[in-house]
Amino acid sequence: MFSYYGKLSTELYNLTKPIGYSIGGDIEYYMERLKGTNQKILEAGVGSGRFLIPLLEQGYMVEGIDYSPAMLKSCREQCDERGLNPNLYEGNLRQFELPHKYEVIVIPTGSFCLLESFEDAKDALDCFYKHLIPGGRVIIDLIFPVDWKTGEISTVTYPTSNEEGLLLESKSIEINWIEQYTLSYLKYEKWRNGKRIDAELQRFLLRWYGVEEFTLLLEKVGFSNITCSAEYSYKKRPTKDTRIITFEGVR
Repeated sequence: MFSYYGKLSTELYNLTKPIGYSIGGDIEYYMERLKGTNQKILEAGVGSGRFLIPLLEQGYMVEGIDYSPAMLKSCREQCDERGLNPNLYEGNLRQFELPHKYEVIVIPTGSFCLLESFEDAKDALDCFYKHLIPGGRVIIDLIFPVDWKTGEISTVTYPTSNEEGLLLESKSIEINWIEQYTLSYLKYEKWRNGKRIDAELQRFLLRWYGVEEFTLLLEKVGFSNITCSAEYSYKKRPTKDTRIITFEGVR
């Protein structure tokens, strides 16, 4: 019934978050935190290359992994357009085996929160740990549902030409305070001359973690020298109004 970052989702993502588009300052922050990195970097949840391509263009050796074939296809096409040829892998973040080890693994702007269960998160962190060189780092963003309103429905249209456009309808279904997740349904539609020609329905679950909870999880996996930074300001302490936190840990 549900799609997962399919063709229409990818098309809309590229339209609203093109290559190099910085979400809340994430690209600038990561560029600063990656200074001095001279070995391979892995972006987990690489998507269509919004974040990966600017790093490649700055001379970093970056590879990517993602679960969505549509996103990876778009990423490859946009890399080809720029004469870039990174290694891109299709795989599940919970369990993958890649041929290389990395100095840094990054997963920016809340993509880690798409892992639906605590067990999924633990498995992904174990995978990250195994794919890091000794002394390598993981950098992970987590987001919080500070503006959540159950039952809220929003509809936005995005014209792509005089004849065609995309429509996104988002419905906030549930917030579960015990299991720590929000659930939305996202409906993507493509229209041409007033007629719907394609549609996708996505189940969109985001999980959040407390600061101490996630610190303990990183420690359990084996990470040390763990830091926590709010709103893309290194080591800034989070507050009750914080929307995004970036964790770093060292293998």
